Amino acid sequence: MAAPITLSCENQTAPLTEKSLDKNDINSWLQVLEDGRIRIYTGKLELGQGISTAVKQVAAEELDTSLDMIEVNMAETGVTPDEGFTAGSMSIESSAMSIRQAAASAREAILKLAAQKWRIPVSELFLKDGRVRGKDKEATLYELLKGRQIEGSLDSSVELKGKTVRKYVGQPLPRKDIEAMVRGEAVFVQDLRFPRMVHARVVHPPGYASRIVSMDEDAIQKLPGLLKIVRKGNFVGVIAEKEYGAIQLKRKVDSFIQWDTSPGLPDQSALKSHLKALPADVEVHEDRGNAEKVLKESTTQLTASFFKPYLMHAANGPSCAVAFFDNERLKVWSHCQGAYPLRRTLAKLMEMPEDSVNVKAVPGSGCFGHNGANDVAAEAALLAREFPGRHIRLQWMRDDENGWEPFGTAMMVDLRASLDDKGKIAAWNCDVWSDGHSNRPNENPNTLLPAHFLERDYGHPGIGYRGGAWRNAAPYYTIPNLKVRSHMFQGPLRVSSLRSLGTYTNILAVESLMDELAEQAQKDPIQFRIEHLRDARAIECIQKLQKHIADVTLGQNEGLGVAFSRYKNETVYCAMAAKVYVDRGTGKVRVKKLWAVVEAGETINPDGLKNQTEGGMIQSASWALMEEVKFDRKHITSLDWGSYPMLRFPDTPEVEVEVIDRPDQPPVGAGEASMAPTTAAIVNAIYRSTGVRVRTLPVNRELLRA
Repeated sequence: MAAPITLSCENQTAPLTEKSLDKNDINSWLQVLEDGRIRIYTGKLELGQGISTAVKQVAAEELDTSLDMIEVNMAETGVTPDEGFTAGSMSIESSAMSIRQAAASAREAILKLAAQKWRIPVSELFLKDGRVRGKDKEATLYELLKGRQIEGSLDSSVELKGKTVRKYVGQPLPRKDIEAMVRGEAVFVQDLRFPRMVHARVVHPPGYASRIVSMDEDAIQKLPGLLKIVRKGNFVGVIAEKEYGAIQLKRKVDSFIQWDTSPGLPDQSALKSHLKALPADVEVHEDRGNAEKVLKESTTQLTASFFKPYLMHAANGPSCAVAFFDNERLKVWSHCQGAYPLRRTLAKLMEMPEDSVNVKAVPGSGCFGHNGANDVAAEAALLAREFPGRHIRLQWMRDDENGWEPFGTAMMVDLRASLDDKGKIAAWNCDVWSDGHSNRPNENPNTLLPAHFLERDYGHPGIGYRGGAWRNAAPYYTIPNLKVRSHMFQGPLRVSSLRSLGTYTNILAVESLMDELAEQAQKDPIQFRIEHLRDARAIECIQKLQKHIADVTLGQNEGLGVAFSRYKNETVYCAMAAKVYVDRGTGKVRVKKLWAVVEAGETINPDGLKNQTEGGMIQSASWALMEEVKFDRKHITSLDWGSYPMLRFPDTPEVEVEVIDRPDQPPVGAGEASMAPTTAAIVNAIYRSTGVRVRTLPVNRELLRA
């Protein structure tokens, strides 16, 4: 096993003087180093999407510099630009494109500076590997700048070599961080170590509604190895020299606490009816033609209801953070999705000036959205203030992670649709029931778990971001009469953003019903979809998929299903096919192979794009077949891998991905594009194998038994 990352206390805790970080300034995005290398600054965090590799590629392209001369500094308050959250598949669209523009602007600024200094026309100069050359003149960037940085603003009129030269952009550059992960090298926040660092654990309550009735603090103070017990209302934490000591203390302290364990959750067996009975805010999002009238008059109406359960992020490594408090300054190392939003929220929670809080984002082992990273960072910060001068490392246990992370919300979709006399869709009505899809911390402390247990009442964060609920609820197909409504409720479990948000459930519903309508119209399901599309890029994507599966042979109890979506109805195109085998004796489904054709505009790194697509396909298959958060009347019961199973290596399907590269189009992020159509293709394939329509996830084996 590789040694953990050991960092110098002196280097990591010194007060930080923040620089100007105007996003329009070149030097907010890059810095020329004395040894000739270029340091790139991005406000995004590497969450496995490959952004660190992609920004290297665009910077190296515009600066005509070898990749090993580019280093990337990611997401740190006061150091990198504030780019909000690393979310919504926006890293390429926003950060990488800003860095591309900054690098291209820097190239032109450097050439102009050299031209003025050497009195040589810009046309006779060129930049290569950190050196400006022309006739008999040559200098490194550092020499030319005399130790200063490149001044000036981003210039949108400069040539982008990534659109024409494409020496690095568009090439399948392998990610070095994946090799480090496979080798078990120190990569993640969980690997951080500091001199004199101590360890902590939090004694979480037994349930959402639990409160402390009594606590024997005298007995706790006598426990061997205890450096500090911290209690703030119903928040309790322990600090010890060694990690195992902290684990033991957590268990012992819990035995000295009497909790109120009153039921606070509904009966899960009646979850669907419970959620639909909750008070809901109803809003119409699409309303063209007269869907209700056409449906009422139709003789070929189809109806269907779909359900997706609560899902976990299920990070392989439980959430972890390191915090250091001294001289009224706080520094936190976290695998959060947004360094600046977390800083704003921590400052409010800790009642500290914002500029006294520094957040350094570090990769974490598993994310896929807003998991427990911010919560554990807040807990570590609270403990660090009570134990100043030493680094506090707090890592959750598996039951902490599974029991307290904010889940992806349960959703329900009711659809009605009809065909006209030519077999085309005449009307479509959609009703979506959902909780909010994001309560990320961005100033409000009530989005952080420990705020629920402190003395001060911060209140409930509420429904949060609603837009994710109806994302992709309106079909991308041409439908003359369409109505889409959302019913937003505040559900019983803690929820926030999980990969693809509401798109996953909405595309499951849309693409399942498209298959049913194609069958009703007695048309091939692929041709039926093409007939309802006007977008040539969408049609090409589907047609390329059709070629991949044209010669697929099916055995007994096997089925082939297809699905399509354009993420958010405006970014990535993804056509999907699935081949499944259903054991008619046990009802077990095996996904044998998945095919995807993905088009994300200009491709920066086709290898990285395939990585993201393949990962989404496999995760989606796991959601479809196995994953569901279970709970009783008090709390979550899916507290380990036995009670929250997921797809294992032996059951992982073969995957095949084709990337359509369009250099003439803007690049868009594709990290979430494959999630929804994968599950839709799988359930359509199950129907082809069994004749059974799956409308409730995860797939019920009893439903599929012969």
